[in-house]
Parts: sequence; C-alpha cells; structure tokens
Amino acid sequence: MKAREATTPARAFDRAYINGQFVTPHGTQIVDLVNPADNKVIGKVTMADEIDTQKAIGAAKEAFNTFSQSSKEYRMELLQRLHDAVAKRMDQLVEATVVEYGAPQDRARGSNNLAANIFLHFKKVLEDFDLVKTVGTSKVVMEPVGVVGIFTPWNSSAGSIAIKVAPAIAAGCTVVIKPSEMSAMQTEVLLDAFHEAGLPPGVINVVTGLGEVVGTELTQSPDIQKIAFTGSTQIGKLVAKNSLDTMKRLTLELGGKSPNIILDDADLSTAIPLAINACYLNNGQACIAASRLIVPEDRLDEVKRLAKAAVEKIKVGDPRDKDVTLGPLASTKQYNRVQEYITSGIEEGAELVIGGEGHPQGLEGGNFIKPTVFANVTREMRIAKEEIFGPVLSILTYKTEAEAIEIANDTEFGLIAYISSADPERATRVARKLAAGRVLINTLSHDPFAPFGGFKQSGMGREGGVFGLQEYLEPKAIIG
Repeated sequence: MKAREATTPARAFDRAYINGQFVTPHGTQIVDLVNPADNKVIGKVTMADEIDTQKAIGAAKEAFNTFSQSSKEYRMELLQRLHDAVAKRMDQLVEATVVEYGAPQDRARGSNNLAANIFLHFKKVLEDFDLVKTVGTSKVVMEPVGVVGIFTPWNSSAGSIAIKVAPAIAAGCTVVIKPSEMSAMQTEVLLDAFHEAGLPPGVINVVTGLGEVVGTELTQSPDIQKIAFTGSTQIGKLVAKNSLDTMKRLTLELGGKSPNIILDDADLSTAIPLAINACYLNNGQACIAASRLIVPEDRLDEVKRLAKAAVEKIKVGDPRDKDVTLGPLASTKQYNRVQEYITSGIEEGAELVIGGEGHPQGLEGGNFIKPTVFANVTREMRIAKEEIFGPVLSILTYKTEAEAIEIANDTEFGLIAYISSADPERATRVARKLAAGRVLINTLSHDPFAPFGGFKQSGMGREGGVFGLQEYLEPKAIIG
C-alpha cells in the first residue's frame, strides 16, 4: 500500500471560477502543494495571473449591476443554498484540511462546520436588519458597497472565506476571492459547492494566485470598492497602502499576541489546561492564540507544574490519526520560523519548562514541533513581543492586578484577550481595561453574532454578526 502511495502522481489543481464557469487559468506558473505531515508533493497548483484577475473583476462588476438590486428574501435564499452546498461536502472538506494543512480531525471538522454555518448566521442577521431606516427627518438607505476583493490565509481557509463571502452576499455585493495557494484542495471543494449553490454568474469568482500578482491587481483595480483581508500585519499594511489611491473600504483581520491573564483567585487546575489549549489551538497557527500567559508571581511554580503536565498529555503526530491533538505546522518555512523563536527564547535566557528545539522523536519527516513552554519570560524577549504562529507558550509574572493589565496591554497587537477568575464581576472589570477586540472569560467559546476584529495593529473593521454586515454596506441619506 505504501509503495503504491509513493508512486501516486501529484494531483493537478488547474481551475479558476469566473462568471459562473470553471476555466483554465491564463497563468502558467505552477507551485507544489505539499502534505506537511511528510513533506511529500501531493499537488501541482496552477497560478492565476493578472489577466485571470481582470476577467474575474470584470465579471463581478457586471454582475453587481443586477445583484445589488436583488431583494433581501432572494439573498437569504442564496445564503441557505450556500450553507447546504458546503455542508453536503463536509467530509471532503475535513479530509482536505487534514491532508494539506495538517489539522487534527476534531479541529478540522469543528472549523469547517463553523464555516458552513456562517451562511446561516448571516441569513438570520439579514432577516433582522433594516436596510432602510428613518434618521431624523431623512431616509437612510443601506446600499451594497460594490465589488469586494477577498484575501484569505492558509491556516483557516473555509472559515476565512465564509466570514467574508456571507456578509457580502447578504449586502448585495459581488466578490473576487484570492485563496491561499497552500489551500488548493479545500478551495476545490468550495468551488464545487459555490457552483452547485447556483448563484447568478459573476457573483462569486475565485482566482488562486500569488499575492504579488493577483493581490496587487485586486488592490489597485478601480473596479474593486472594498478589500476584506485576513493575514499578517505586515502584508495587511501593504494591502492598505496599495488600496489607498482608489480609496477602497477595508476590513483587515491581522496578527495577534494575545494575553491570557490568570487572576490570583483562579482555579489553576482548570485554568492552566485551558491556557494550553488556548495557545496550541489549530496547531498554534492562530491569530487568536493565547501565547502570553500572565500569572501571579507567587504561584509560578504551580503554574509550571500544571503546564508541563498538560503538555505531556498532548499527542503530536499525523493528523489522520484520530487521537492526535497537535499536527504539523503548515510548511517547512513555518517550521523553521518557529524553530528560530524557540532558539531565541533559549538564548535570551527564558526557562524551558518543556519542549524545545527540533522534531519530536519519530516525527522527523514532517513539520512537527515539540509543544513548548517557556517560563520567566520578560517583556523585552522576542518570544514575548512577536507573533510566533506555532505551539510556543511564554509565561510572564505579575505582582498586582494593575501590573497584569499593564503587561497584557504592552503589545502592538490587540485582537483578543483571555481571563481566568473565580469572580465574574472582577474579570469583567479587568476585561474593560484590556485593549482587545474580544475578551474571553473562563472559556474558549465563540459567539458568531458578536463582532470579531482587533485594536491597534491587529487590524481595522469587524467580522461577524450585524457589525460584519455593516462593513459591506454604505449608508445613503435621502433628504427632501
């Protein structure tokens, strides 16, 4: 069986979706799609180019003329169809996420179920939303912003696409999606779902290509009125700069270095395992990862003991094994990046509680990382300041509640924060003082109707719920 698998030819991913049709890209550049569990090539992905992108933009622009005038009821029907088509392919989508990204199976299924349900969430939001309001003595009409260029990352492909496509459809916008070339298998499943949903031609267009090619065309085109981007802060800034000349509306969901404050009244036996999960979710490759654990100085020894015990229970390995809870990083580039941070932590004098450099024993063939915890981390260390995007936790200590808040806010990011406490009122009071778009208290749960987005350099704008819908609408005041 293994011999046959080794000789299986790499699958070709050579379709774009433009104007309601599957087309062969005009672009000719091909990149490898690699299984991160063994670094074997499993696909060859043909990159779309400027001509493909221009065709997609043209189709979206033409479709907008009609789709922008469609009724709320019709758009609600389309959102239902999109949900049904994606949900129907859930097993395929999960398999693709496991194989090409390395997500553990439970994580892959959970994240993709959430992606499918996003369309239902926005169906409900649209149903309850007044597109025409009376303000003062005037009529205010909420109109679709226009053609939307969508950029999505490799660490949450379907979810990042759905959280942008759903409000765009709800608002009456048309879209051109640039998914990651590292997510070609997941994109293929979504393409089939979008096609089956039967939206009017040109409403959804998908071109997989490199950022410097497809991304540049989307950000500079005068026919794109809005950019919705999820990715690194560095690339997000470049997207924003390129969009400035045409005054595009922007929703940017960027990086994070999220703090997790353990207040001195917290039950550590519950809070510390929760903290490990909050840092290592999605193989640690999450903008919301709680990578800075801020604990009372006089309880550090207990925290270290509990953290080490929690990490020792984690099973690292091939995500096709249903018992695995931590899979490989998405690429060798990402593996090397995280290794550099682990080395940096050691060289700067942080205490290595568990984990460290190199592969876990027996997993040398893939991009597997030893789940790592550092203690006695100071604010000046790179591991405390920079987004690592891997399963590396930094423990910092505080003497007073005020100092804990100060440490939490001592970052250029502000996406999400976490608090553990036995006193909900106290935790809420602390939450109000944190510079973050979301604060989770004693939980890792998600509210799809609550806004998601960041303060400071974690981005601008919001996704999810009514706040997410409003990002795709322009208010027009009619006075007379």
